[in-house]
Amino acid sequence: MSPKNVIFKKMAKDKSVGVYMAKRDFVDRVDSVEPVDGVILVDPEVLKGKKAFVQLSCTFRYDREDMDVMGIAFRREIYIAIRQVYPPIQDREQSTHTKMQGKLLRKLGDNAFPFFFEFPDNLPCSVGLQPGPNDSGKQCVVEFEVKAFSAESQEAKVRKRSTVHLMIRKLQYAPENSGTAPSVKTTREFVMSDKPLHLEASLDKEIYYHGEPINVCVNVTNSSNKNVKNIIVSVDQVATVVLYSNDSYVRAVALEESGDAVAAGASLKKVYSLTPLLVCNRERRGIALDGKLKHEDTNLASSSM
Repeated sequence: MSPKNVIFKKMAKDKSVGVYMAKRDFVDRVDSVEPVDGVILVDPEVLKGKKAFVQLSCTFRYDREDMDVMGIAFRREIYIAIRQVYPPIQDREQSTHTKMQGKLLRKLGDNAFPFFFEFPDNLPCSVGLQPGPNDSGKQCVVEFEVKAFSAESQEAKVRKRSTVHLMIRKLQYAPENSGTAPSVKTTREFVMSDKPLHLEASLDKEIYYHGEPINVCVNVTNSSNKNVKNIIVSVDQVATVVLYSNDSYVRAVALEESGDAVAAGASLKKVYSLTPLLVCNRERRGIALDGKLKHEDTNLASSSM
């Protein structure tokens, strides 16, 4: 194997099965999603006639794993797919596999077998709501996992010692071709004023990347007899949890109170620059974040597309 190629591997405690994968991040490009592939290594002597399976699952959890109430877990399996890898249903040499799988198969020997999963349409990406400073564990999260296990059959009880779990992520990437830059207009009328106030806000483009400033062009035409005392510009994150309550969480992740005033009969045109960053929202409960592996850092959640 090339030293540049990082391989993620994890073995079951009883050494009956192990998972080898070349990556743990899989990209959703809106029109296509990268497939999940890897290699399962088995030890026939430890299996002693048992079968080996690999499973891809997407789970929605809305409390800590240990917070079961009366035997009811606060989790819901959104998607599960299971493949039998040993004994192989298809001849290993005749199966289609990637270049990296081919290298792993040659390195690991005859007891290694490839696996391949495709994500179904409309699965969410890896995402979670940030807990508060005094909360423990993840409170609300969508997670993806590859699990390998050995058992008498797919439906049989599986021992923890014969199971291995490897977390993966499904990440949203923006399309390369963006659309028209957003723009919105509104008019406000006042009692005892013959003329209204006109407000227009526009962006310089449709898609922004993490860490990139968002430039908002604000155009105010105050034809009324009222004074505008302040202009506030914010970037709001809207997260909708639809699987159990249909709750919506609206949080301002970047905000500027400019202090700019517009007198009656005057106008103002100005560009405000805001940069939404996780570092500025680290302690705020309920902020949606991109999924993360272990204790790695992450970003504010990407927009669903």
